[in-house]
Amino acid sequence: MLYAVIITSEVLFWVFLLAGLTARYPLRSPRLGAALLVCAPLVDLITLAAAVIDLRGGAEPSFAHVLAAIYIGVSVGFGHSMMRWADVRFAHRFADGPAPERVPERGPAKAAHERVQLVRHVVSWAIGAGLMTLAALLVGTPAAEQTFLGAAGVWSAALVIDAVWSLSYTLVPGRAQS
Repeated sequence: MLYAVIITSEVLFWVFLLAGLTARYPLRSPRLGAALLVCAPLVDLITLAAAVIDLRGGAEPSFAHVLAAIYIGVSVGFGHSMMRWADVRFAHRFADGPAPERVPERGPAKAAHERVQLVRHVVSWAIGAGLMTLAALLVGTPAAEQTFLGAAGVWSAALVIDAVWSLSYTLVPGRAQS
């Protein structure tokens, strides 16, 4: 059941995003577009509520609950940049906006891009791992601690690997393209 809610929330995020951008640009209705765009991140509340209700109803902590925390964390950390990414492309296609900038391939600009992405990952991790830790404390069973804290530990290791990778561009930026 919780997997269905997570998938539905992800689909709704993109539906509201695309509907909002379609209203904003091709339909030239910025107010409707703004209202629809506001709904996109609000679907995360559905995922959070479903996970809390499931756990409070006595469900055994599972990967679905971990996935809900990860989904919410990633949505908070990367959601705005995903919306901006889509907005730039819609503006370019439908409103004669400037062409989207390419991600730099090397040099100081690439290093700066990687640092921004790392900060987004840290925000995602802080929200997601915080939710997992809170869930482990609130449920209070050894199974919950193992499930949630174990997943938070794996994500922490992934974050460290990402940090080393991302910061390597700062330490050894390579030559900028000419």
